[in-house]
Amino acid sequence: MDRELLLEIGCEELPASWLASLTEQIGEHIGERLKETRLAVASPIETFSTPRRLTVRIARVADRQSEFEETITGPPVSAAFRPDGDPTPAALGFARKYGVGVAGLARVLTPKGLYLAYQQRHRPKAAVDVLPDVLAALLRDVTFPRVMRWDALLDDGRGELPFGRPIRWLVFLYGGRVVPFGIKRSGVAQSGQVQEVRSGATTYGHRFLATSGRAGRTIKVRSFEDYRARLSEHFVVLDRHERSDRIARELDVHARRLGGRVSRSAPGMTGLIQEVPDLVEYPSVIGGAFPVDFLDLPAEVLTTTMIHHQHFFPIESESGRLLPAFLAVVNTQPDNARTIARNAERVLTARLRDARFFWESDRHVGLEGRLARLDTLLFHRYLGSYREKAERLARLAGWIAREVLNTPENAEAAEQAGRLAKVDLATDMVREFTELQGVMGGIYAREEGLPGPVWKAIYHHYLPAAVEPDAPPSSQDLGDAATSWAAVALADKLDTIVGLFGVGEEPTGSRDPFGLRRLTLGALRILIDLPILASNRAAPAIGALIDQAAALLQKPTPGWDRSALARLNDFILERLRYLFEQRHFRRGEVRAVTHERVPLIRPLEARWKLDALGALRGSTDLEALAVLFKRVKNIARELPPDQFASAEESDAPLEAILREPAELALERGVARVRSATERLVPDHHAYQRALTEIAALRPVVDRFFVEVLVMAEDERLRKGRLRLMNRLRNLILRMADISEVAPQAT
Repeated sequence: MDRELLLEIGCEELPASWLASLTEQIGEHIGERLKETRLAVASPIETFSTPRRLTVRIARVADRQSEFEETITGPPVSAAFRPDGDPTPAALGFARKYGVGVAGLARVLTPKGLYLAYQQRHRPKAAVDVLPDVLAALLRDVTFPRVMRWDALLDDGRGELPFGRPIRWLVFLYGGRVVPFGIKRSGVAQSGQVQEVRSGATTYGHRFLATSGRAGRTIKVRSFEDYRARLSEHFVVLDRHERSDRIARELDVHARRLGGRVSRSAPGMTGLIQEVPDLVEYPSVIGGAFPVDFLDLPAEVLTTTMIHHQHFFPIESESGRLLPAFLAVVNTQPDNARTIARNAERVLTARLRDARFFWESDRHVGLEGRLARLDTLLFHRYLGSYREKAERLARLAGWIAREVLNTPENAEAAEQAGRLAKVDLATDMVREFTELQGVMGGIYAREEGLPGPVWKAIYHHYLPAAVEPDAPPSSQDLGDAATSWAAVALADKLDTIVGLFGVGEEPTGSRDPFGLRRLTLGALRILIDLPILASNRAAPAIGALIDQAAALLQKPTPGWDRSALARLNDFILERLRYLFEQRHFRRGEVRAVTHERVPLIRPLEARWKLDALGALRGSTDLEALAVLFKRVKNIARELPPDQFASAEESDAPLEAILREPAELALERGVARVRSATERLVPDHHAYQRALTEIAALRPVVDRFFVEVLVMAEDERLRKGRLRLMNRLRNLILRMADISEVAPQAT
């Protein structure tokens, strides 16, 4: 018979940023543990969370384990019996271990031969006897960004139980009855107020709200429906989606009352909307206002103060201009909404006064005048100060604009923006509001009257921060600064990535303190989306960019290790493939266009090739040629690259060596396609045409392998045919390693 399982882990408040992962984890881990213990689950696993609780509900869990028979292999039969048939000590010992005679052992045939075996039948246990072990394992399985040691112990042989926050109560019901479980406390901590946490049928409502009596008192529950209803009565909205919908509705209503709408475009709004439902158990919205004269501050300062520092929602007019008002989500029923709003207004006004002071004082000194202060800010002990980094950025950004993007007319703006990009780190505003670095530099540059290609490049140079093609900045945001921005943003990321790899600060596992994975994705996205963002079709190779960034880092300081550049290759390749897969390109196609050595890969051309492969997906000629291409590559290896190059230069032309009609047809086909593809101007349409031409070779390649023996006895003929295979291989590899997209044999 199946019964309902209900588990609630009641904690001190968990950080909002943890809840999404924890909610997913508890569902996954309890499912895995129930499967391991052979308790069948006949309904979906439902998970819920609030800042004070993690909940799992499974409507149907079997009341007993499923039967399980295990075959335990012992010694091989050849070693288990003597020639006269008597059992050896090995057989006797194996039988004794399981309490049977040798005659009670079975013989099983394994890949290694015939073995003695014992068929052990595990008797099923009742669910209530197994579930405590499931919970103990679950508490160990859940991982946190940080754990607390709170003098807790489990009787599972592993002792101390660290957890994200101290556990205060456990609801653990199976079929409406409590499953016994306890978390002990160490002898040092045990006292009248610090006691063992025992499972029960009681939970707790909202910490501060109650319909009657004392807030936060115990609530007895019998089932999930009862649990959910009783929590709702005691001001706890269990379902996160319900809390989120409630917040969205109330925000819209209150914003209309204030004569505007919630700003959706301000940086950080998406994160705030995702975070707030995990900060509260019973959300309500209040509205407040701030003095209108603060609207003279840049909008970015106002929204950052409200969103990042206070978790408030800015309000804007229908035309998109900020209004002197805000909304806040509170974890209470606002009977005294005006008092709460007044306190929020006081806090926000104080922050805005600070911001106005910084805004006015920072503008007394221009950006150029602050450059010298960058000497006092250390970028890295082996890579120098931010002043040194700024000089490198100026040179690298100018080089990228001239030599990579082929726009020398933008080089001066790129150099100036690169030199000034980090100056705002020396301002009071950024020291207090660190989220505004880069942005404030751009705003101060605009206030000084610097041209758009300079101030916009500074403003956006930390972007992009996401791999999606529609993530900021857009071409509309950049306007006439698109090229200078691309140069500066790329230079900044390259200098940091190459420099930090050079001094051994590489990401390891989950550790990436300098955000090099994010920076690498940003640099690759710039290269891939240049035609969209900057109307520029330049397709530089990764190696050229790395070499130039490394050249500017050549005389830094002790600790530079140029050999570390080699370790960049695998890292960049992994990030490039990840980016393409995040954009929903197929893994085999991604590997096909990134088969070259990393320094030779041109990310934009790789994207064009992916578009072309996608357009030709399903082509019977291309799929058949992809299968044949595996054979082409294997045969071509018989003539190493150096010998192939020498033969191409000094040996007779292939048409003078080859004699079979099939091989002559293939030689002419390869020459024709090579000539046609060399004339194409690279873009996704050209690569599609080139791949179509290559796919058209399939019949002649097929005929070649049917009629021609490559490894002929005649050495001159054999070498000529190997040269032909190398030419075919190289021609196809210029487009993609199509063997990666060959259909799998079934």
